[in-house]
Amino acid sequence: MTKWFNVGKIVNTHGLNGEVRVISKTDFAEERYKKGNRLYLFVNEKEPIQLTIKSHRTHKNFDLLTFEGYENINAVEEWKNNLLKITEDQLTDLDEGEYYFYEIVGCKVITTAGEEIGVVKEILTPGANDVWVVKGEKGKEHLIPYIDEIVMNINVKEKVITIEPMEGLLS
Repeated sequence: MTKWFNVGKIVNTHGLNGEVRVISKTDFAEERYKKGNRLYLFVNEKEPIQLTIKSHRTHKNFDLLTFEGYENINAVEEWKNNLLKITEDQLTDLDEGEYYFYEIVGCKVITTAGEEIGVVKEILTPGANDVWVVKGEKGKEHLIPYIDEIVMNINVKEKVITIEPMEGLLS
């Protein structure tokens, strides 16, 4: 059975030439959206549509994509609010210390003192470093920056991340 990974959501069209506006869920947009790469569009639970990227550029906080054979707004209009995915075999090997979002989301976060903080629910990518949204007991959310000074160890096999919280981080 094919395992699928979400790389983005089409949220709108852009212009009249088949360009779509995508909110990216991929860690590597430049690599993932290279001209000639394949993505799979899931529309209404049908068989995915295989698409080949024709162009990619960024505009504001969005990735703008066009696909070969879909050069008109009418061809892509119905794609709004649908997901773009890749297959597991399209994942590339990462360097040591690099992780895919799906490997981090769901991990339990503990401190070096053994205190359980919660589980990573989401990853934000605001700028210089990623920020992990960790939901603790009673629904409290903690924002943990993914920086060497805080993140001490990541064990994706055990789904456990150890942090050394700096002052004020967990208050």
